[in-house]
Amino acid sequence: MKTMAAGKFKVHCLQVMDEVQAKRQAVLITKRGKPVAKLVPVNLDGKKDDFFGFFVGKGKIVGDIISPAISPEEWGDLY
Repeated sequence: MKTMAAGKFKVHCLQVMDEVQAKRQAVLITKRGKPVAKLVPVNLDGKKDDFFGFFVGKGKIVGDIISPAISPEEWGDLY
């Protein structure tokens, strides 16, 4: 993936957007060396984007998710 400073991106924004569209490669935009944004080509072929469903199967429910975590008595005056 190509990396580009925010200042350079600002100057060449439209050119970079054309390049991302043509080459179908993302560009990571940095500010003071730290990543702040990622410009990715739009997905027109119907495939899912890589960030949707990223956490599927990585979580686990280990208890009752409906009932309150603590009872009204435990809440005391806050309830």
